[in-house]
Amino acid sequence: MDTSMTRPPARGPQDTVLFNASVRTNLVYGAPDATDAQIQAACALARVDSYLARLEKGLDTAVGERGLRLSGGEKQRLGIARALLREPSVLVLDEATSALDTETEREVQDALDAAAAGRCTLAIAHRLSTIVNVDEILVLKGGVAAERGTHEALLEAGGLYASMWSKQANLERSKAASGEGRLTCHECKCCNEECCKGCGG
Repeated sequence: MDTSMTRPPARGPQDTVLFNASVRTNLVYGAPDATDAQIQAACALARVDSYLARLEKGLDTAVGERGLRLSGGEKQRLGIARALLREPSVLVLDEATSALDTETEREVQDALDAAAAGRCTLAIAHRLSTIVNVDEILVLKGGVAAERGTHEALLEAGGLYASMWSKQANLERSKAASGEGRLTCHECKCCNEECCKGCGG
């Protein structure tokens, strides 16, 4: 019997709960038999390995009460690594990259796309750029499914999703224009010429 779908699901939450213990202890919670090689692989996928390499004690570094010694982005990446370490059949990402900067989010998103292969992945997101490449998007309004389809199909339909996408794109352009950030074509996920002119890509 194929047992791949019998493994319990894992969740990469928006607010990662961490214990006042080492990075290692927090990572193996739920996967106590994980080897160092498996831990390192999960950390690499979640793009937290470079951060750990800068720490004198590495995986044995204490994170503090509720992870107070870590930034929001570092906590989220540890949460993603912990979820991946369990090799779940179903991976739930609940705003899992919301605290990351654009550059790191793109790196982590690429890694998550690779990690999603061979497993069912459910991504809950308000930042629409993080779900562009998923197989199907379900748009909820008032708890009811208002639209469903791929990113391209929903933009073509010109409905709720397309409106939300346009508003987010305009907001990002405004931030870029005010000096808060600079978009590239890759970041705004749009390759039409007008967008390139507007975002400086």
